[in-house]
Amino acid sequence: MLPLSLPDSSSSALYESLCSLLSAREQRQAANMTENKRTSMNRKHSLKSLMLQVARDLLEAEAELKVQERKKYMEEHCPPLCLPHSREELQALCKDLHEKIIVIDEERYNLEHKAKMVVDEVKDLNIKIVDLKGKFKKPPLKKVRMSADAMLQALLGSKHKVNLDLRANLKQVKKEVKEEDKELRDVGDWRKSIEDKAGMGGRKKMFETEA
Repeated sequence: MLPLSLPDSSSSALYESLCSLLSAREQRQAANMTENKRTSMNRKHSLKSLMLQVARDLLEAEAELKVQERKKYMEEHCPPLCLPHSREELQALCKDLHEKIIVIDEERYNLEHKAKMVVDEVKDLNIKIVDLKGKFKKPPLKKVRMSADAMLQALLGSKHKVNLDLRANLKQVKKEVKEEDKELRDVGDWRKSIEDKAGMGGRKKMFETEA
């Protein structure tokens, strides 16, 4: 809302009346908006509850229809059993029942085969969808016996010569034995000489050598 600036002091009352009218109009608009919002929310809730009620009624009617269809099917295909009084009638009844069982088994087998085909088709479609998304199926890997040189040559190509013999590039150095090392090696282990001198046996040897 923009303020109205009037130059005359006598028109201040008109200015105040206009401001009051505008504020009252804004208040009415805000009240109407809140009321419309409330009515829209109530309408949404009522529509939602009505849809749920209609869906519940449809589900109940469908369940009742299935029960009636099953009852009708059982009455048509499974009539009440009347046991015959003679042997011939009993044999005819058994033969008739066996024929019906064979027909039902054939229908069951056909339905199972169709269901299996549908399941396989769904699996193939799922694999195609995954392939289209970029997630390819990992192929089965086979074990191949290859040496390290052949593997590196296959990876790098035939132009690059690969040799894994690490000792081939090493320099050969002749080992020279110094005279000092030879003397130290001839002296032997100093621990052994100390152990020989320790104890009574060592002292006895020292006295014998001095004598």
